[in-house]
Amino acid sequence: METGHDTTRRRGVPVGDVLLSAIAAVSWAFIGMAGVAALGLHLLGADSAGSLGPMTAAVVAVGVGGRVTPSGDVSAFGLDGAQANTAIDVTPLGVSLVGALLLSWFFLRSLRARGVEVAPGELVARAGAVMVLFVAMLGGLVWAGHDLITIDGSKLGLNDIPGAGGLPDDIEDKLPGGIGGLLPDRLGDLADAKASVGFTVQTGATLLGGAAFVIGVLLIALLASRRTPLPRALAPVHRMVRPAASALVAVLLVTVLAGLAAAAYAMIGDDHPKRIAGAALLGAPNGTWLGVPLGLFVPWDGNASGELVKLLPDPLDDLLRVTSDRPVTLGRLAELDNRVWLLAIATALMMLFAGVLTAVRTPRAPGQGAAGFAGRCALRLGVVTALALPLLVWLTDISANASLSVLGFDAFDAGIDLHGNLGMALLLGAAWGAGAGAAGALLACASGT
Repeated sequence: METGHDTTRRRGVPVGDVLLSAIAAVSWAFIGMAGVAALGLHLLGADSAGSLGPMTAAVVAVGVGGRVTPSGDVSAFGLDGAQANTAIDVTPLGVSLVGALLLSWFFLRSLRARGVEVAPGELVARAGAVMVLFVAMLGGLVWAGHDLITIDGSKLGLNDIPGAGGLPDDIEDKLPGGIGGLLPDRLGDLADAKASVGFTVQTGATLLGGAAFVIGVLLIALLASRRTPLPRALAPVHRMVRPAASALVAVLLVTVLAGLAAAAYAMIGDDHPKRIAGAALLGAPNGTWLGVPLGLFVPWDGNASGELVKLLPDPLDDLLRVTSDRPVTLGRLAELDNRVWLLAIATALMMLFAGVLTAVRTPRAPGQGAAGFAGRCALRLGVVTALALPLLVWLTDISANASLSVLGFDAFDAGIDLHGNLGMALLLGAAWGAGAGAAGALLACASGT
């Protein structure tokens, strides 16, 4: 007589259910990303300069790992008739996170309906169907994500803004994650600017980036979901990896909610609440997840040159202009403002919370002492954090460069680059994860949880 478990393993792949679940997951993911991107661009006022549809398609493509190539003729900063080539590598993680959450939720929901165990072939079939359909729909965005925007600075109303020489201090200070430092502080200089800027989504890089995005999202979702069935061969993953992975993912999502709450509070009584809301929708995870490795003492390398230096908040502009060879660390920032140390306290508490969650979700063997249990939790959370922290650093890299030339002569060169040290992120992630795992396990044992 066959057991129910054997029956589960011998069932064939339900092709119809696989296709329907993949269509639902991918469709809702694109609907969510497009909605967030369109709303964010509208709140920022981007649709006043061009068509919202192509811009939304381009932002969604960039959010899933795609590439957009902008170019055009720009008359600004006193350079008339210059040919401009720009390269911007900043992923709108707000769009990415919404797509990842919806995609993973529908994918995991389809697996939970299969019982306590899923066959390896069915797992591969479901993941493959989601990836193929996602890349196919992304191809439609590649076709739609190109446009030509003509901007006339005299019609943008920049001279009507109080203090047109820059954004008001109350707005710049309240934008989450230092986003205000990436906005022009010399709007008056652009009042006479005229620009014809085109942008095109790169086909090959975008499709490859989309495939990598799906693989990464589904892998993280499977590792972090404690109630989703896995094949029998992956049973050790459920016991050893999922408690720590789910705990770390949970606290990282809480940091994003905290960033959104801070943005909502900043909107109260502000003269430009739409700007704050739009920036938060598109970039709240960028700011909060940049603060996590910085608060854990991961060093960053940064440099700024040309006119783009003026886009940085004071005194970071002078710091990078003069001493760009020195890394940007929490200590150096604290020399400018002692309140930066609060970031270290917040991230340390975040890691301790992750350690407690890991301990609570990790089964304790009968008769196992507190020291042995703490060591096991420390090892697991240390490994997971060592892998997750470099990923956060890579996701929150900032690169914006502009090169304008006239008749082959380099007339203008500017850029902003901020990149974290991946090696130090791995080592510090292992150290912080091990310490937090051990401390969380001891607290859990002491409280009898």
